[in-house]
Amino acid sequence: MSAVLDDVFGLSEAQAAAGEAHAKFAAAEAARTPDLPAGMPLRPVRKVAVIGAGTMGGGIAMALANIGIPVTLVDAEAPGLQRGLARVKDNYAGSVARGKLAAQDMEQRLALIRGTLRMEDVADADLVIEAVFEDMQLKQGIFRQLDVLAKPGAILATNTSGLDIDEIAAFTARPQDVVGAHFFSPAHVMKLLEVVRAAQTAPDVVATLMDLGRRLGKVAVLARVYPGFIGNALFRNYTREAHFLVEDGALPHEVDAALKKFGYAMGIFAVHDMAGNDVGWQTRKAQMATRPTDRRWNDLILKLCDQGRFGQKSGQGWYRYEKGERTPLRDPGLEAFIVAESARMGIARKPMDEDEILKRCLYGMVNEGAKLLELGIAQRPSDIDITYVTGYGFPARQGGPLFMADRIGLDRVLADVRRLHAQYGYWWQPAPLLERLVREGRSLADLQAR
Repeated sequence: MSAVLDDVFGLSEAQAAAGEAHAKFAAAEAARTPDLPAGMPLRPVRKVAVIGAGTMGGGIAMALANIGIPVTLVDAEAPGLQRGLARVKDNYAGSVARGKLAAQDMEQRLALIRGTLRMEDVADADLVIEAVFEDMQLKQGIFRQLDVLAKPGAILATNTSGLDIDEIAAFTARPQDVVGAHFFSPAHVMKLLEVVRAAQTAPDVVATLMDLGRRLGKVAVLARVYPGFIGNALFRNYTREAHFLVEDGALPHEVDAALKKFGYAMGIFAVHDMAGNDVGWQTRKAQMATRPTDRRWNDLILKLCDQGRFGQKSGQGWYRYEKGERTPLRDPGLEAFIVAESARMGIARKPMDEDEILKRCLYGMVNEGAKLLELGIAQRPSDIDITYVTGYGFPARQGGPLFMADRIGLDRVLADVRRLHAQYGYWWQPAPLLERLVREGRSLADLQAR
């Protein structure tokens, strides 16, 4: 790293140890919900129904079966259900082949997962988890059905990654039973669960989902309704600035190299290529006609998809890939296209050093985190930190984005946020909480005990 980068983002051994200690503290602290009475009776979760047998639904079913909970896996179409059940079996078989699971245990877990095409089969479930595509009308229609079919007192959870759960709950006559249960894919592996409390969610429903997260061996973090909740709200800022950096003068491998030096296992463009650049492609294209015109948008990824550059699965994306390999390789054709696009947009490209790359990728998350705290979307700073360490690959030794900001100094972070706001506009509007803390000489950690 450069000398400047070491000064801002580099860590001494003591600082790295403090970051890791904070991450452990944050994982334990996330389970504490101050406004729920201690010892509150929980609703029973003895049987669960999962709606949607795709990758997410199957993973959720596995996570539940792994702790001995019977699951009814529901899908609308027979081919989809069969593919889902086969994928579950293949996942377990892979664990057996690697010596991670006994064959007998695999059979016991598979026996706990029953597939069905009948929505009526949710009737005996204590908890129903909807895990279908991110389409509001589709989800609302399912919850209208669940309102009729699920037994009284059943918890109705949606696995949405950011839609308005109040709008989903409005399609039932029991909004007190509706809650967000945002699992991360693969759901049987990833350790984060965002529990999202809607406006009318009953306290015992919140407590039951938080406890279920613990039983599943996950870190359950409580959030309120907000576009993207905690995790994806910050991730939008991270991704957006990485894309703007590429338009402004960096190349994908330069952004990814800086992020890996910071401590991420993978850079954001390599992650895009692995996940598939076409995730949400058509939805985002459809939104272009009605989105606000007073701000900058990052559309370069949509143009890559128009060219068939979907990532690893197509052999080319932000990088190119040799057949049968997953190592990202620089692609001169893609880089020439990026330079041409900058020129088309009237952007005079300029070199971006590692320090500036990291500030733009990371400080937007800090600024957004301060907004979430002020709005009450997150309970405490450490909840935001552990969401990022557990679910998004933020390096544990950095402690999380807000812990990192306190270490660097909020005055220094805010100075850069103000500079970037003056230079780039809308997306960098400083969070009022961040400004107030700096004015008062306080840190984000000072908000922890509330």
